Amino acid sequence: MGNPKQSHVFLLYGEESYLIQENKNKIIEKTLKKEDREFNISQYDLEETPIEDAITDAETFPFLGDGKVVIAYHPVFLKAKPDKLAFEHDTDAFLEYIENPADYTVLIVIAPYEKLDERKKIFKSLKKNAEIISCQPVKEWDMDKWVQTLASELNITIPEEIHELFAQEVGTNLMTLRKEMEKLALNVGEGGVVTKELAEQLLSHSAEASGLKLVDAVMEKNLARAIQIYKDLEKLSEEPIALTALLASQFRIISQAKVLKQKGYAQNQMRAYIKAHPYVIKMALKRERYFTSEELDRIMEELAETDYILKQGKMEKSLAFEMLLYRLIHIKQQKISI
Repeated sequence: MGNPKQSHVFLLYGEESYLIQENKNKIIEKTLKKEDREFNISQYDLEETPIEDAITDAETFPFLGDGKVVIAYHPVFLKAKPDKLAFEHDTDAFLEYIENPADYTVLIVIAPYEKLDERKKIFKSLKKNAEIISCQPVKEWDMDKWVQTLASELNITIPEEIHELFAQEVGTNLMTLRKEMEKLALNVGEGGVVTKELAEQLLSHSAEASGLKLVDAVMEKNLARAIQIYKDLEKLSEEPIALTALLASQFRIISQAKVLKQKGYAQNQMRAYIKAHPYVIKMALKRERYFTSEELDRIMEELAETDYILKQGKMEKSLAFEMLLYRLIHIKQQKISI
């Protein structure tokens, strides 16, 4: 991340709130002693306050101690299409300050946006005179590294074979991942090892992950497991209509991945055709080889039929969904060579 002591202006930009928080805290820790933090940190929301107010503060000597930190959130003027505000920002004052910052102040500008307009004069000046730190969301292929990093920080061990479970259940939001891992750390204690059973039990379950578990139970021809997953979801007030739609969505992606793979498309090329997170496509490719095209067609027909039955109220919902699971597994009775 570079050395904060060498810079007096920082721009943190991107949509990953965990990285913004972490970098902001690191800068504060390196700038101010603990006892000075109470009086020498001020914060401004630039959607409500003009940038010149933050600049005036940055140019004012610290109340106590040797230095101060001024944090300015939401610099809308850095976006390609700035939001309309009730006032105008004096961006010239900001430009002047970037080029000649007060040596007793560290100014942290936080732009929680996906993109900034790099053609703007202000951005070019920031690039030249400030330290810019990208805080973009994590790519799914970096998940292993992040699970490992956070596990080390929390002094717990998470075996590699269950990393996929974290990506599946929690997704790539680092703030959420950190909270889930803190929960596991509390459970296993310092130096503890997280088992697959514990992770499955304690992680907050996403709907997509539950859908994949149902797909896997069908794939493994395990009706008892499928029914158990359904019963667990029922306790969480998941409706059979919503679960049927979820299964249909999972099998549709598996089917699309199979067709595109047969046509010679690579995983990264499939994103143009399958509107889903790269991780979902990766999971679909892991599963498509367990099904023939004919099986996938029949599965989609069964799902459409059950959706119709549920919406028309032709059968008790819970029973209709259990019958669906039975029929899907029946389609899979013939052994597929992998």
